Amino acid sequence: MQKATAYFKERRPLFGSPFLFTVFFTLILLLRGTGIAGSDHQKTIHDMAHNVMPFDISKTTHIFEMTEFGGIQQVIAKDPTNTKQISLIREHLQHEAVRFRNGDFSDPASLHGASMPGLKELAAGASKMSIEYSDIPSGGQIVFTTHDIHLLTAVHRWFGAQLSEHGADATYR
Repeated sequence: MQKATAYFKERRPLFGSPFLFTVFFTLILLLRGTGIAGSDHQKTIHDMAHNVMPFDISKTTHIFEMTEFGGIQQVIAKDPTNTKQISLIREHLQHEAVRFRNGDFSDPASLHGASMPGLKELAAGASKMSIEYSDIPSGGQIVFTTHDIHLLTAVHRWFGAQLSEHGADATYR
């Protein structure tokens, strides 16, 4: 027992307050970093959105609703009198619906990354889904419908990832 006590007394400076302070400070920075990384990623998505979407993302809201047979993706102008944004939203979503029906999910992949949850499955299974665009007040929507459980899961995973990555620019219903 005396040898163990002597060992810890000799090693005490290593475990003294400067060392502990460094360890705790490093842990705090690492933990804070995870939150910052999340918001930094959302800011990057926000800043890059203009490469894929012709409208001003800060003047719109993306709404994602997961349904029993798929989901509804809406984009609406925050200002219902902003006819320019509404027109750009509708034009973009009409174009995307056509591309999605053909299995082309390259726009979301270019913004969010090719490994975005659900994208590969949606691209491969597009022919097993109904993908329909329609105008709505202040914007437009795409309705995804499928009876294939794997594609349903892919739509829900994709919507969840978009909600996470768009942050304050998106909401769910």
